Amino acid sequence: MSQETITLYEAIGGDETVKALTRRFYELMDTLPEAARCRAIHPPDLSGSEEKLYEYLSGYLGGPSLYIEKRGHPMLRRRHFVAEIGAEERDEWLLCFRRAMDDTIANEKLRDIIWEPVERLAHHMQNKE
Repeated sequence: MSQETITLYEAIGGDETVKALTRRFYELMDTLPEAARCRAIHPPDLSGSEEKLYEYLSGYLGGPSLYIEKRGHPMLRRRHFVAEIGAEERDEWLLCFRRAMDDTIANEKLRDIIWEPVERLAHHMQNKE
């Protein structure tokens, strides 16, 4: 028996799901009162942020390296120093990401696999107490 290995990108549904995930993430951030602090550190127009997250997640999940091809190495922490990210902003970001995954990725086990490194990344992005 041969088992073919697929990426998380493929397992969750590829480009369509990554686009839906990022769209839903920013819809939630833009509308949830409990995400107001996180929303406040983003630009008024979220379309650029959505595009960058979509590109990043595509490669991060094992799909096309859109972000790197277009913008170079992510250097996420450095790129986010312009925003003060404390525990509240981090937790609100994670709230939106978790809900967006729940709304767009059907398989709970896949959501759990994605969650742990995303949660670690969010903690790494915090740059103020």
